[in-house]
Amino acid sequence: MPEQPSRNLPPLRRERLYESLAAHISDFIEAQGLVGGDRLPPERQLAADLGVSRATLSRALASLETRGRIEVRHGVGALVRDVDGGADSRLQERVDTQPHAEVAVARESMLAGLARAAAVHPNASLRLAMLADDGRPRSFEHTWRCVRRLADSPLLVDLDDLLADKAPPPADSPDLRHSLDVLADAVIRGDASAAATACAGMLAG
Repeated sequence: MPEQPSRNLPPLRRERLYESLAAHISDFIEAQGLVGGDRLPPERQLAADLGVSRATLSRALASLETRGRIEVRHGVGALVRDVDGGADSRLQERVDTQPHAEVAVARESMLAGLARAAAVHPNASLRLAMLADDGRPRSFEHTWRCVRRLADSPLLVDLDDLLADKAPPPADSPDLRHSLDVLADAVIRGDASAAATACAGMLAG
């Protein structure tokens, strides 16, 4: 006699706090009628108003930035972006048709988002264990494998993979190793802004 299919409901996915927070901020943008260029309150004020930690808020903002809902500018803050509903469907085509330099700049943005998310990982001991200086020259592949794991952002990782074929890792050099050291140190310290800044010029410099 064939086995009867299970009638048990699959377990619900437990949503992370930062994902709920990102959805809440997106709803706030819609409810307030904010448009492209409008600025959200400063992160310190947002965290206090929402009753969450700065680390959780930073992850939520990184998630919204990845989706194209906001743009975080150093020294300016989080700016609302106009939603383009057709952007996702055109992404692959644009990657395939754009010159290497432009794709490299786009991938640097993905790397900066991953770096920000990694720096606010709540387990400081894990950040240290994965990125501490072990006396050997850092490699791009190993460093970013650690950063991607710490970032815990499947969407950012998928986007990075999409761009990686046309914007591959740079050749090893003293300048690259220095940038990777600066990046690793920023992630270990939990400095999201410095971690993102360390990515500038890493691929498109």
